Amino acid sequence: MIIQESGENYLETILLLQKTKGYVRSIDIAAALNFSKPSISRAMSILRRENYILMEANGNIILTEKGLAKAKSVLERHLVIKDYLEKVLDLPPDIADKDACRIEHIISPETFEKIKALVAEASEQ
Repeated sequence: MIIQESGENYLETILLLQKTKGYVRSIDIAAALNFSKPSISRAMSILRRENYILMEANGNIILTEKGLAKAKSVLERHLVIKDYLEKVLDLPPDIADKDACRIEHIISPETFEKIKALVAEASEQ
């Protein structure tokens, strides 16, 4: 099953929360994304069913190997595209971040690799 944009956003958020807090619960995701607890609960059940996350008895949410790989991929696309928009196109950070968040879900692997190469080249200069 191909994961939808919303699922990718949840996985990316879980990864970022794990990095900053060390643990993640549904309430943390709800606060980070400004979504209702029922929305988060439904999304977590889908991600669990698709083997992207595990939910521990104490409510902690843990990325599976599959979930971690997908979350890292989404985060990499976000950061590279944001860098491209800022460094190559000279957009302000807030606009670059907002646009990167949307583009990261629809960009082809070929286009992403070209952008990644341009960002690496711009960083070397």
